Amino acid sequence: MSLADKAKNKIEEATGGAKEKLGEATGNEDIEAEGRADQAEGKTKQAGEHAKDAGRDIKDAAKNAYGK
Repeated sequence: MSLADKAKNKIEEATGGAKEKLGEATGNEDIEAEGRADQAEGKTKQAGEHAKDAGRDIKDAAKNAYGK
């Protein structure tokens, strides 16, 4: 996963957290829900990137183990 992707996903999570808190503080349920959705989207993207990294690690380990 590139550093840019990691940063982008973390920013999305943080922005979502801020929106959620703003919604809670102002009683705006729409903004609160939007914030939770943004956080979930950022976390989902992070999970996908981690899965890609794991796949690459397995591929590299297999190459090293079998010398191919």
